[in-house]
Amino acid sequence: MDNKQLAEKIVSKVGGADNVSNLTHCITRLRFNLRNADLADTEGIKEMEGVVGAVYKGGQYQVIIGPHVQSVYDEAIQMVGGETNGKESEPEEKPKGIALFFDTIAGIFTPIVGALAGSGMVKAILALSTAMGWLSTESQTYSILNIMGDAVFYFLPFLIATTAAKKFKTSPFLALVFAGILLHPDLTMMRTEGIEAAFLGIPIRLATYSSSVIPIILIVLLQSYIEKFARKYTPDVVKVFVVPMVTILIVAPIGLIVLGPLGSIVGEYLAVFFTFLEEEASFVVPLLVGGLAPFLVMTGMHYSLGAAQAVQRSITGYGSILTPGLLSANMAQGGAVMAVAFRTKNKKTKSLATSTGISCFMGVTEPALYGVTLQNKRVLISTVLGGASAGLYAGIVGLKAWSSGTSNIFSTPIYMGGDSMWNFYHAIITVVIGAAVGFTACLFLYRENMQSDTASIDNKKQETTTNSNTDSVSLGSSLSEKNEIFSPLEGQMIPLTEVADDAFATEAMGKGAAVIPKTGSVYAPFDGQVAMIFKTKHAIGLRSHTGVELLIHIGIDTVKLEGKYFQAKVKDGDSFVKGDLLMKFDREAILSAGFDLTTPVIVTNTNEYLDVIEAEEINVSNLNKMMTVVK
Repeated sequence: MDNKQLAEKIVSKVGGADNVSNLTHCITRLRFNLRNADLADTEGIKEMEGVVGAVYKGGQYQVIIGPHVQSVYDEAIQMVGGETNGKESEPEEKPKGIALFFDTIAGIFTPIVGALAGSGMVKAILALSTAMGWLSTESQTYSILNIMGDAVFYFLPFLIATTAAKKFKTSPFLALVFAGILLHPDLTMMRTEGIEAAFLGIPIRLATYSSSVIPIILIVLLQSYIEKFARKYTPDVVKVFVVPMVTILIVAPIGLIVLGPLGSIVGEYLAVFFTFLEEEASFVVPLLVGGLAPFLVMTGMHYSLGAAQAVQRSITGYGSILTPGLLSANMAQGGAVMAVAFRTKNKKTKSLATSTGISCFMGVTEPALYGVTLQNKRVLISTVLGGASAGLYAGIVGLKAWSSGTSNIFSTPIYMGGDSMWNFYHAIITVVIGAAVGFTACLFLYRENMQSDTASIDNKKQETTTNSNTDSVSLGSSLSEKNEIFSPLEGQMIPLTEVADDAFATEAMGKGAAVIPKTGSVYAPFDGQVAMIFKTKHAIGLRSHTGVELLIHIGIDTVKLEGKYFQAKVKDGDSFVKGDLLMKFDREAILSAGFDLTTPVIVTNTNEYLDVIEAEEINVSNLNKMMTVVK
């Protein structure tokens, strides 16, 4: 399937061009703003050849393509009629709350990532050239290259003004005017010479706006309201000059007197916060970002951290909030996925893991994340361990990125800066730790996902009876290993697909079944040990002596009860035998509180087994077999 055909199918599956209010892209994803997200056929999109995955996060419908997303975007954008399809109507489903914040940050910063990364790499090349003695800092060549690398950062308000205007649906040209006012040479001169400035007798707190982020975003946000108001009440015959004039005369003074200084003050407090982290707990942020990066990428929160780091760089001259942790995480995921390529016997998995693992080292992790890492929790655990380990090291040594750039093995020169070359050496060590720990952990933890082979089980069984080779005998032996799980409750058993919660109904957490309980008692379904009792006591995790990990989740959304009506009869680590009483709950009180008591019983380590087979029983008790787990 070529890029045009893929783009056509994707646009069709998201509800057609008329359903697209905006389309952008990042390094690996098409990012749609849809008028009605319910029209998108997510499962259909996921099944397409050339698509790694699809998610709805932060108010955007994101289709993960991979490194060639630009080619698909070029085709798709023609189908929807430009970056917006020309229609002024708003999407039916707008993001709200924190989702709106993430959507706004992503919309402002995603389009300029390439410019920032490219300029950052120019600075990295410059740092490498001077460190190696190839270029003198006194030469004109150095000065010109430095201008090339610095321009995007010094004039960052202009870039932010353009993207913010697009996000806030206001005039980008007026937004550029306000960026120009902030960076006007006369204003800069008054600040550097200590001249007191005022407008209509109101003093103006002069601040440094080069490389700043917050002031221009606040100003363009205000512009969007003032311009809309002026456009609504201005006669058409004079609208062409009155609207811009009114907008400038209102927004510019407020921007200089209130919003600009406010952004500057926020920056000063952030500087205090950054200084505190550097001095007292420098390891915390890289550790958390390194370990949690897969989840940050899935939710889009890394854009918010990127915005915070842009503020940090404008204040301190370096970045330590996102880049060191993301470098750690990318290397760890690359190492873990390459371990999958090394361990797997499946040719398709080996090919996918090899290609996506290499892309991780190039700084592009989404194909690996959605194609490999999230398909096997052991790979995810290995990635988290590797990222956290490397992030911890980066935090302890105070790793700093002195230029902007993507987090890959070729961008390590952006860490050249400071008083010595040790910051750069620490970056190299961080790369090695992330990749090594991720690879080693996955090498030991990874287990082949046998579910993809279930279609050929009958053929394999036949081979076992006719072929005496070692592989067939081994498979035949494993098929005889069955773990029986008895019902932990008395009631009516139903398939997971009928549970009113997608996390369970889609088997995203594992295979199993559910019980609509008739009583308020939970019994042990096998011999084993309590792995964990949730703080709110609405769920309990068990592990059998044979290795089956089971989650019993009493009711839907019952976590909101915060433990009320639940009573645990065991504690973490306790051993039990089949039939022992584990939990009690007040069935009638929970139902009266308006909660669904349907209880999913999930084999959470499903991917370590060949299959989970439900029993044919409808009415069950703790004496009835509920399911069989086949090794």
